[in-house]
Amino acid sequence: MNTYQTKTHSKEETMALGSTLAALLEPNDVITLEGDLGVGKTAFTKGIAKGLNISRMVTSPTFTIVKQYQGTLSLNHMDAYRLEHSEEDIGFDEYFTNGGVSVIEWAQFIEDYLPPDRLAVEISYVDEYTRSLVFKPIGNHFVNVIMELRK
Repeated sequence: MNTYQTKTHSKEETMALGSTLAALLEPNDVITLEGDLGVGKTAFTKGIAKGLNISRMVTSPTFTIVKQYQGTLSLNHMDAYRLEHSEEDIGFDEYFTNGGVSVIEWAQFIEDYLPPDRLAVEISYVDEYTRSLVFKPIGNHFVNVIMELRK
């Protein structure tokens, strides 16, 4: 698998990396984010939103499950944490095919609903400010995205 690993040293760097990734995304792309509470999943998503020219404040959708934002491409920001042990399908396919970009925090809880092509991003703590981000492309499109992100 053609993974890419990098580190960021601040919240701002994590957001900037998300913004850089956004420029490489296409309609119906799905990004899954894994990592401990507070590691920077929402900060990374805020960066993606900035890169998609979304002006609204992006906040975690923990209690609403899905928040949508309009920009160059729409952003479907999902938090599947509360769906653990749930069999409820909230119409994921509609979000994944609405022409926007879907970013899913805690995606392991909805694994059965995820599309076959996606970019998995694992964020982990290195220290108080430093984060390790590992990008794992699932599907040829995302292999190309990773190659561009490395440049």
